[in-house]
Amino acid sequence: MLRTIRKYIEQHNLLQPDVQIIVGLSGGADSVALIHVLNRLNYPCIAAHCNFHLRGAEADRDEAFARQIGESLQIPFEKKDFDTVGYANTHKISIEMAARELRYRWFETLRTTYHAQAIAVAHHQDDSIETVLMNLIRGTGIGGLHGIRPKNGYVVRPLMAVSRSTIEIWLEQQKITYRQDSTNLSDAYTRNVIRLRLLPLMEKINPSVRKAILRTSQHLSDVEMIYRSDIEKKRASLLDDRERISISRLLQSEAPPTVLYELIKPYGFTRELTQTIFNSLCGEPGKTFFAPETDYQILKDREHLILSQKHNRDETIYPVEVDGILHTPINLRTEVRAVDPSFIIHKHPCVATFDCDKLTLPLTLRTWRRGDWFIPFGMKGRQKLSDYFSDHKFSRLQKEQTWLLCSGENIVWIVGRRTDHRYRVGSTTKNVLIATVFE
Repeated sequence: MLRTIRKYIEQHNLLQPDVQIIVGLSGGADSVALIHVLNRLNYPCIAAHCNFHLRGAEADRDEAFARQIGESLQIPFEKKDFDTVGYANTHKISIEMAARELRYRWFETLRTTYHAQAIAVAHHQDDSIETVLMNLIRGTGIGGLHGIRPKNGYVVRPLMAVSRSTIEIWLEQQKITYRQDSTNLSDAYTRNVIRLRLLPLMEKINPSVRKAILRTSQHLSDVEMIYRSDIEKKRASLLDDRERISISRLLQSEAPPTVLYELIKPYGFTRELTQTIFNSLCGEPGKTFFAPETDYQILKDREHLILSQKHNRDETIYPVEVDGILHTPINLRTEVRAVDPSFIIHKHPCVATFDCDKLTLPLTLRTWRRGDWFIPFGMKGRQKLSDYFSDHKFSRLQKEQTWLLCSGENIVWIVGRRTDHRYRVGSTTKNVLIATVFE
């Protein structure tokens, strides 16, 4: 077994010689085998034991046993007590998940403290097989069917080269004792049900089912690598730098619902919600979908799905000083100038010029309200702002982020877009107010 594990470590570049390793040591067969193997392969180990206080005196006996192993191997021993039940209740998660989070968080702290190269844990082939089946039962994509990887960040799994039975046989041959966790014999946990009930039934159909599952998961691991590479290519072509997804190009891709899910999953959108969003693509624009666990939202526009972070529309009214500079909510500079023969009206969309004498001061900045209207420059009749937004294909997000420069209750400028005809510069204008948006 030593030779097999050494070869596996080298093959997957899991560990380097002469640099310390944090080794998770529960006292069970797998972790006991792991620390003995690494010690015999001359890796400098630090034994790390978690007492989750879930099994009363049995947990304390496991701690004492793990400490004895550290002493017998003459390696540093670290232990940590956890209020696992309290943590699970506070964070509204299962006991299993709580123990996992607490364990790996502490392991990472130890790794940093000791400047260790890695955190070695005792997962083996059977754990990987059980994980595949558990993910299949729960419902998963291809990412859940490749089993447990040999390395994940700083976490390494040298025993993935061998099975549980191989480990137990080796321990017996070496006359190495270990503790038996009584919860491993209980079917109160999903993994144990798979281990104790489901796999034995499957072996009646195919005695080599464990090897078959392991082989399939290894194949799927390679398939996933190809899949991820293709998804990243699609992400580059479908998601632009403004976080918009082209609907037409998405629909032209292979398996568009799956592609959409992979594009928006990093933002917190579930598969179920993704399907709802996909079903809306041929519907009317304007609908917004909210990720359940993050602050992201998706607006279904005419041609795009627009990703953005949730926000409340700013309804504050900001006073604007004449001959001053405003930095909130936008960068806006105003100046008053006398009209002379050299005066030229700027045509840039970020610059607006008004007849100063027609304005009622102070000017203000605000977002749009229901019922807003203005008289677009060059026109005589009024137009509802909602109609202007619709005519110019404003998304809902664009509407909320558009600022209005106002004189009293009247809109004088849809900032960056269009001015009001009533405040135009004419032949009798003596003084102008110039408003400029700047970076």
